[in-house]
Amino acid sequence: MKAGAPPPRAGAAVNRFPLLAGAMLSIAAGLWGGLSLLGTGVPVPSTALAPQHGPLMALGFLGTLISLERAVALGRPWGYAAPALAAVGALAGAAGFARPGQVLLTAAAGWFLAVYLVLLARRPGREVVVQMCGAVAWYVGGLLWLRGLSIADLVPWLMAFLVLTIAGERLELAHVGFLPGQAKGRRASDGILAAMGVLGAGVIVSVPWPAVGWRMAGLGMVLLSGLLVVHDIARKTVRSTGLPRFAAVCLLAGYAWLILAGGLWATFGRPETGGIYDASLHAVFLGFVMSMVFGHAPVILPAVLRVRLPYHPMLYGPLALLHAALLVRVAGDLGGVPAARTIGGVLGEVSLLAFAGAAVLTRYAVPSRRTGAAARTSRSQNMEST
Repeated sequence: MKAGAPPPRAGAAVNRFPLLAGAMLSIAAGLWGGLSLLGTGVPVPSTALAPQHGPLMALGFLGTLISLERAVALGRPWGYAAPALAAVGALAGAAGFARPGQVLLTAAAGWFLAVYLVLLARRPGREVVVQMCGAVAWYVGGLLWLRGLSIADLVPWLMAFLVLTIAGERLELAHVGFLPGQAKGRRASDGILAAMGVLGAGVIVSVPWPAVGWRMAGLGMVLLSGLLVVHDIARKTVRSTGLPRFAAVCLLAGYAWLILAGGLWATFGRPETGGIYDASLHAVFLGFVMSMVFGHAPVILPAVLRVRLPYHPMLYGPLALLHAALLVRVAGDLGGVPAARTIGGVLGEVSLLAFAGAAVLTRYAVPSRRTGAAARTSRSQNMEST
């Protein structure tokens, strides 16, 4: 939710539920394929689920969710074509229609870019440009995918889509601990943008010179996450209570995982398939990205669906399980311990399902005691925390 945005209107946005359902089906298919990759012996209905695990999670689930949120911000019916194309494309790939799925996911990115062009015209700013660069990374990655590059070759582009989108939103929300008009704040903002530039340059170079490009992108990830740790207001709100503290814990934990992933890339370059490759990927896409999703869900979902999703301390349970499972998974990857890798991977998937279950419980099973001034205070805290 953007700073200064009005609170969600009463009544659920029923017409948006099918798009959210598409995102949920994508993550369900992605998790199912992930179980197959973990060697659990779980039967899968389609041989496409395992190889499509990455695109289903990064583009099917997160691409649909992010483009849906942007379509809501746009406020025009045509904007919803981007999440619709992403959801249908991901599900087509999961069903075994690989080429149509790739085309639809790339088309979704192109439509997503059009949404950003309109948003940029409405409110020009470097923050929107950064987020639009994330959409460009998705689109270019899709074009490279159509040209025949492997999923492993596309990892830097998928990473850039998500990292630039999230980092750009931190800037857009003006919650990185400085005022743009002050000299110190300007230097901090410029430093963050410079780190994003290093990351973006590395992603581009990763196509002709993978070893150099992955190292450069990794350096950009380390610089970006380090600067955000220093300047993000989460360092202050982590000492608060309620949703502000929960969101801050999610943010700071996510930055730590991004530093680890960037350090692995900067040290080893493009890792071959194996321990370092899996550890770095899951540090980014689970440790960083999903931690951010956990932290922002209590604010974004009400804004998108116009349904109340109150904060409750039980949300810490899935969050703790996510990071504990990832520690086990990464230790198994780096140490060459298949059992730890499998256990950590399975528990990581359980944490995502547990968070969804906790969100449903807070929505329907936990009584709300907020009225009048308390509700207004909660809304204010929600906006400060994100």
